[in-house]
Amino acid sequence: MTLDVLETAINEWLSQGATDIFLSEDQRTRVRINGEVVPVADSTMSRQDLSHLWQACKIDPASTNEIDSRYQMKNGGYIRANLYRAMGNLCAAIRPIKAIIPPLDSLGLPTDLIRHWIHRRSGLILVTGTTGSGKSTTLASALEELNESRQNHIITLEDPIEYLFQNKKSFFSQRELNSDTAKFSTALRASLRQNPDVIMIGEIRDEETAQLALRASETGHLVISTLHSSGVVESIERLGNLFPENHGATSRMLLSRQLVGVINQNLLPGTDGSLKLVSEYLQNEGAVRGWIREGRYHDIIDHLQRPQDAQTRNMLTSIVEMYHQNLISEDIARDAAPNPGDFDRQIRGIS
Repeated sequence: MTLDVLETAINEWLSQGATDIFLSEDQRTRVRINGEVVPVADSTMSRQDLSHLWQACKIDPASTNEIDSRYQMKNGGYIRANLYRAMGNLCAAIRPIKAIIPPLDSLGLPTDLIRHWIHRRSGLILVTGTTGSGKSTTLASALEELNESRQNHIITLEDPIEYLFQNKKSFFSQRELNSDTAKFSTALRASLRQNPDVIMIGEIRDEETAQLALRASETGHLVISTLHSSGVVESIERLGNLFPENHGATSRMLLSRQLVGVINQNLLPGTDGSLKLVSEYLQNEGAVRGWIREGRYHDIIDHLQRPQDAQTRNMLTSIVEMYHQNLISEDIARDAAPNPGDFDRQIRGIS
């Protein structure tokens, strides 16, 4: 298979709704559609096929075991290719770098609340969830909202770049780990000398990045980032736990002042075959600030269980609502609920 033929196949799979493509020598190609990984008929990659792809990404298969690469296809589109070996075989996990960014109000999120958050001049916003929960799309849609409404300098620090922004009212500096910078903390420190209004960090992974993100928000920048976690309170606690114990009180104080809000999200298979977004969210205000400062996370959990308002919603409420609208099945809803027993009680009308 020539590289041109492979590119044509990749474009066809993407046009059919594939979000990820998995290639492995002498194995059938598999694609992820609506969250499910399915085989593609009559498509098996040889070592030579994979070698052509690696070389097109300017990677030598003889001297490299694993690497992230960006590749521009002949139609002008970009793909991200994670090239790796499995039991000695050449493999690739491919994902498109998207140029079309969905509008914020098309995602099923609390649009008015997120608009309120992102139009703050400073502070820290966290978008959290597990892998594949749509965090990157939420970040991109939020930044595109700013791109269309505010004259800002927006710096993104990404690993890897997943959406390409076109400058509209805002000016973007998109930077990618490895190709543009060695690590998030290094780029974040440098970004403060690049006069940004908004900084997007692909993921807060360590204490240094967390400290720099908080300091950036304290000095008048809006910082938007992600964390891998399964809930709003876990996100806040996990961020706090990145700091050493002897700095815990000081860091929690700073977090309590600078955190704007947290949204946690998940994508579930819908009854119509598409993916449905469920979320929980919390705006940091009033008593919540004190609970964060004092590390009283159980009080934040209790707060999330009380009657919901425009600034607060727990995941169970979101899942039950989606189930009652017949958008997700009972089995999917129960499996996704933080506590399946609570879900059963809710749908029976027991509080």
